[in-house]
Amino acid sequence: MIYYRDGKTVLARKGVDRKNVALSQVPKHVRDAVIAAENRSFYQDAGVSLKGTARALWSTITGQQLQGGSTITQQLVRNYYSGLSQERSITRKFKEILISMKVDQSKSKDWVLEQYLNTIYFGRGANGVQSAARAYFGKDIGDLTVAEGAYLASVIQQPSRFADPKGSDLAAVQYRWQAVINAMGQTGALTPAQVAAQHFPELKTPKKPFELKGQSRYMLEQVTAELNRRGYSDEDINGGGLKVVTTFDKKLMDAAARAVKDVLPKSTPEKVRTGLAAVDPATGEVVAFYGGRPSQSAYYDSAFSAKVQAGSTFKPYTLAAALNNGFDLSTRVNGNSPLKVASADKPIPNDSDRSYGEIDLVTATENSVNTAFVDLGQKVGLDKVAETAEAAGIPAGQLQQHQNAASFPLGVASVSAVQNASGFATFANKGVHMEAHVVRSVTDGAGRKQVVDPASTRVVNEQAAADTTYAMEQVVKYGTGTAARLYDRPVAGKTGTTDESASVWFNGFTPQLAVAVDMFRDDNATVTIPGYGTQFGGQLPAEIWREFMTEAMAGKPVEEFPEPSEYYGYDSGYSSPERDRDVADVEQSPSAYPDDWGTQEPDVTEPPYTDQPSTDVPNSGRPDDRSEDRPQESEQPMVEVPDQQQPPPSDSGRGPDQGPARGGRGSDGTGRSGFE
Repeated sequence: MIYYRDGKTVLARKGVDRKNVALSQVPKHVRDAVIAAENRSFYQDAGVSLKGTARALWSTITGQQLQGGSTITQQLVRNYYSGLSQERSITRKFKEILISMKVDQSKSKDWVLEQYLNTIYFGRGANGVQSAARAYFGKDIGDLTVAEGAYLASVIQQPSRFADPKGSDLAAVQYRWQAVINAMGQTGALTPAQVAAQHFPELKTPKKPFELKGQSRYMLEQVTAELNRRGYSDEDINGGGLKVVTTFDKKLMDAAARAVKDVLPKSTPEKVRTGLAAVDPATGEVVAFYGGRPSQSAYYDSAFSAKVQAGSTFKPYTLAAALNNGFDLSTRVNGNSPLKVASADKPIPNDSDRSYGEIDLVTATENSVNTAFVDLGQKVGLDKVAETAEAAGIPAGQLQQHQNAASFPLGVASVSAVQNASGFATFANKGVHMEAHVVRSVTDGAGRKQVVDPASTRVVNEQAAADTTYAMEQVVKYGTGTAARLYDRPVAGKTGTTDESASVWFNGFTPQLAVAVDMFRDDNATVTIPGYGTQFGGQLPAEIWREFMTEAMAGKPVEEFPEPSEYYGYDSGYSSPERDRDVADVEQSPSAYPDDWGTQEPDVTEPPYTDQPSTDVPNSGRPDDRSEDRPQESEQPMVEVPDQQQPPPSDSGRGPDQGPARGGRGSDGTGRSGFE
């Protein structure tokens, strides 16, 4: 059983439906029916059937399908001992015979029968006679009639066919049932009069199989994967009677889905996908996520699995690396455009080729000045930037391909929403990264409880984390992230928009919760919403973030961020040069092409945030579709990832670290990728 974080609300059931019962609880007539149907000589044989085994071996040697003829002991051995049932070979058959003989010598017949009755599959998802009795007749095993017990014995041979028989299958199971009743008469379990008195039983309508849909399916996939990583085998998960408490908060999971549904307009194309992930900074627990609509990709989600280029949401890792290595907020970097870097053949420009001059790190962050961060990366060392990002939870394999490129600080590496939320949670947690995880505790069948203890890593010192956070506060107060402001509490965050808006991000946090939202297309095309135009991180992603966080933080105490270091801007009431603090600035970076920057593409400018769609779209009025008139989820064009975990055909030249990532254009040495 898998539960939400409260340990009470069931998220999913996984594995087999089985409840063990003692042999004494199984009526004698049920035991007699099974023995008559499956192995009449059970109490007399040595655990194997020589004739049946010889027939099965011959069919294997001659290449025919393996046949039955096994005793109850042999059937138990196949079900009870791991590995045997998966092999279809002569070697397996000999193993089965030897183990069956050993079991017969070392265990009583009643022990064998009890284990068999509790492990054999009866169809309708039921393993064992108790679950079968409930599934077929809605009764406990002790309440079954002779006819009902004989039916359970009948279905052992063909459980799938006889689980819900109709037509010819019904006729076949009726014939099989009568044969079992007659066999019980032949073995003396029933008198002739009792045989004649039996009537075919009435079956209960089968329940629909327990099937997970929507975000629950994504949750189960992530929980199973983490259990595997923590040493639990599939057999443990499916048959170990585990009680698993996850990190997922049901209310916040619902809030995440609502935020996406309520903010995205009806006009959102089917190919546009959205991921959202919320991480508790203090614990690393993934408390909520939105993985997209599973109707397009049932087992591949937009929050954990899909990885897209981070764009300017990667810049805070560069900033933190610098602040942790002797730089401070007053450090001046080159914000002029274009910027010549030795490792790049062509100068790196800012958006619209705008020059900022020598600027401090707060100004560079608030305005997301690309050349400033390229310069900062060169000064601090790209190896230190990579070390910081990796320590904050971005896997090394996703960084290595890009970390020698001058454009590395601009976010050419691909990350998932969960990874980016987990990375920003580091800043909220005073520079300590807590391993992102989805399992809180596991209690095994014997009642032993194991509480997950996530790995803790000091990424940067507390002051570096505080200063990084302060710089990102300015992004939300005065920069491109103003759409994410919360009216009642401080917010720090960063927008990100890659070349041609192939992926757009807003990552932000309060002291209690870090949340990342991204939008992208799996075909690498521009994220464009009819009526809203080409998207940037400060637009719909920031609105989704705010919608979710407004609900998630409701009723939570207001906590302040730590004080930043003193520097000239902070002490004097910092104001950004040449800007109106109430209007968001623009962000766009140069190409990520490190060796040959190529011909500069036309500039793409992120407009100031307003409640109106981009002016280049004919419809200048914002559609009023945020009310109850929105389609239900089944109708809403949502965001997904394809079923297959292979990258779609593209000329983008994505690297292997990006795998099925979307918006992966501009991998180093393969093409352009300008970033916000």
